[in-house]
Amino acid sequence: YHWDLPQPLEDLGGWPERDTAARFAEYVALVHGQLGDRVRRWITINEPWCVSFLGYGSGVHAPGRQDSAAAVRDAHHLMLAHGLAVRTLREADSRAEVGMAPNLYAVSPASDSEADADAARRIDGLANRFLLDPVLLGRYPEDVVADLAPISDFSHVRDGDLEIMSAKATFLAINYYSRYVVAAPASGQPADPGVASPWPGSENIRFVTRPGVPVTAMGWEIDPPGLTETLLRVARDYPPLPLFITENGAAFEDVVDHNGEVHDPERVAFLDAHLRACHEAISAGVPLGGYFAWSLLDNFEWALGYSKRFGLVHVDYTTQQRTPKSSARWYARVARRNGLDAAGS
Repeated sequence: YHWDLPQPLEDLGGWPERDTAARFAEYVALVHGQLGDRVRRWITINEPWCVSFLGYGSGVHAPGRQDSAAAVRDAHHLMLAHGLAVRTLREADSRAEVGMAPNLYAVSPASDSEADADAARRIDGLANRFLLDPVLLGRYPEDVVADLAPISDFSHVRDGDLEIMSAKATFLAINYYSRYVVAAPASGQPADPGVASPWPGSENIRFVTRPGVPVTAMGWEIDPPGLTETLLRVARDYPPLPLFITENGAAFEDVVDHNGEVHDPERVAFLDAHLRACHEAISAGVPLGGYFAWSLLDNFEWALGYSKRFGLVHVDYTTQQRTPKSSARWYARVARRNGLDAAGS
């Protein structure tokens, strides 16, 4: 599932409604019935945080709803759908390998103050632990539930849900793009009730941009050490599972030059640094089984449309002509020799 709920199900309430998880399990059975003889490894849900808190909380992405309580229910039902999908696939094929793909972040406080440390705890809780703990540990983090008490009483959680949600996965897929650096709310500055936030219960936490840290065309800080940190944290805090980086990449202002070529040294540097971050994690004992760059082609980036280019291959959206960027050729060389050279070129 990659953010593509059929409209009739959204019309019935969408992911905040429990029945949507059951419909997803039916869909999984149908897909396996068609592809199960060719596909062994399955990812159930892609980036549940974005679906829940950007789709139903802030309304940045489809379906564009702004309802914090609905977003919390949505997240629960997505994880329930994941657990039901694991069961469905295992019943159909005991050899099926199944996992979920959350988008995880390294989270750091902007200072050594207790207030900033609590801000980091809150954002880490919503961005990472709120999704990982139920699926991998079979429980919600108590501090995050307490943070969300003004938003939700969690009455949507039924007996047996956490057991279903934590059905034994065979791997965890991770999408990583950047780090969050956060600070406590400014003194005397309450959250603006008129602004929808993807951070329910922590709406007035400040996200800090560090001076001198390079950013992508999305405005996201480039922080390869955050990838190593994230991998080490998952390997340390959760049951042992093979890990895969299923999305990692960057948008830049790519232009076809007068020779019909696209040179993107920034993307080459980004990928090089993040592959080295993966190698550092592997050297520290993280069971990382694979890495996938996002993305092969420039593509439709949801609410941003065609304005941001993540691809290794440039797409002229008018003619559909494909032009491999210099990053594509670099990445091909790395893949062929299964390694980076000492200079990182």
